[in-house]
Amino acid sequence: MSSLLLRRPLLAAFGLGLLSALALPPLYLVPVLLLAIPGLLRLLDAAPDWKRAALTGLAWGWGHHLLGLYWISHALLTDPWRWGWLVPIAVPGLALPLAAYVAVACLLAWWARPGWRRWLALAGAWVAMEILRGHLLTGFPWNLLGTVWAFHALPLQSAAWIGVHGLSLLTLLLAGLPRFGRRGWAAGALALAALGLFGGLRLAQPEPAPPGVNLLLVQGNVAQEAKWREDQRWPIFRRYLELSQSGAVQAPAEVPLVVIWPETASPFLLPNDPAARDYASRVLPPGAVLLAGSVRAEWGADQRAERVFNSLSAIAPDGRLLAVYDKAHLVPFGEYMPLRGLIPIRVVQGGLDFSAGPGPVALAPAGLPPFSPLICYEVIFPGAVAPASRPAWLLNITNDAWFGVSAGPYQHLAAARLRAVEEGLPLVRVAQTGVSAVFDASGRVTARIGLGEEGSVLASLPGARPATPFARFGDIFAILFAALAFGVAKLPSGTPKQGFGDRIRIIIENSRKS
Repeated sequence: MSSLLLRRPLLAAFGLGLLSALALPPLYLVPVLLLAIPGLLRLLDAAPDWKRAALTGLAWGWGHHLLGLYWISHALLTDPWRWGWLVPIAVPGLALPLAAYVAVACLLAWWARPGWRRWLALAGAWVAMEILRGHLLTGFPWNLLGTVWAFHALPLQSAAWIGVHGLSLLTLLLAGLPRFGRRGWAAGALALAALGLFGGLRLAQPEPAPPGVNLLLVQGNVAQEAKWREDQRWPIFRRYLELSQSGAVQAPAEVPLVVIWPETASPFLLPNDPAARDYASRVLPPGAVLLAGSVRAEWGADQRAERVFNSLSAIAPDGRLLAVYDKAHLVPFGEYMPLRGLIPIRVVQGGLDFSAGPGPVALAPAGLPPFSPLICYEVIFPGAVAPASRPAWLLNITNDAWFGVSAGPYQHLAAARLRAVEEGLPLVRVAQTGVSAVFDASGRVTARIGLGEEGSVLASLPGARPATPFARFGDIFAILFAALAFGVAKLPSGTPKQGFGDRIRIIIENSRKS
């Protein structure tokens, strides 16, 4: 295998990156990392200089993100005549700057001595770059390596302490152990057993008492191509009304009910349209609350929209608007155009960019347990999903119809599941075309509507756990462990072929010869 890798090192790195993406949702072929990570380390060992090391990381990262994010092309194909030409450009163009983070991690690892030092250095540098990727240029912490464990709640439990970045560190360390022969395999098996034991013990703890609230998740399964067509506005709205009504009649009258629609489910501007709110409220039983995704507008003196927001509205059974949340973390190119005036194309629909709201809040309309609303990809940011005043649950509404039946919705779902474990809070996710789900505070699924299905599901709101170490301290444990790995690697300031002692010996020998 080594000789095969070294004949075409950059091509091999690209192929290993492609292979590694198979470990991501929805396939979760985690064992492929036992080839992809040791192969990357072998290529770094063979890199003759820092330039080749960086290019190796770039090629590996490009392959990884190219396959991991292929589904973005689906969004462009919702209007193929207008945006189809961007398909061969968009995904490779996004994957390349994301690959640069891997390139930097590999460059830092190359400066460490080969062997276990380089293995530790790669793990520490990788986590540092993942954290940076989540913040730089508004951040894009999608497909963090720790999400490969989101196929079940059991291996996710350590995220309550170390977060998804800590899981990424563990993943890099575990995947690199086969390079050290039988002892490496044995250490990996023990580490996996310890991870499973910790998860099993945590899941075996008594469940927190539920707050006594029922949830009705409504998934309209509206295709993105039809969503904003004028002739489809009333049929789409009626679909949500009928699904809500048929689901609500199954709910016991003595338990408070929350009906939840996904992001921009209503084709009408619910915060601005009393008539639409009146129609929506008619399907609510007495005492119920509707939480619905809708666009909100602020109008100018000429009755033209001056600002628009991607919002969540809380509506009472009498049609009153109880509360509104405006999305704060907007999607570049999807909801606003960065560098306006410099980029000659406009991908955002409509003539206005969306405006950002103030940030995380806790809403408690009609006496409900307070919740933190998260619209679309606001849920992918670790440690940024809850306000300072801890809520009782997290609500994520989203429209993943953009990405069709692809890996994208499952990757988004995996990120949401991790937030539940990290924060120790139940998370309710309602998606336009799926996957809609309820996760308890340990990340277990208690209700679900599959991808591409139309329907509703009634579920009880799970109880919240006490604040986890991650909820209290954020990424501090992951950062400390990554720094420890980096420190133990004892990065030299010179070339990776020579340690500090080696260079001193050479200097002494040269002085003797002179």
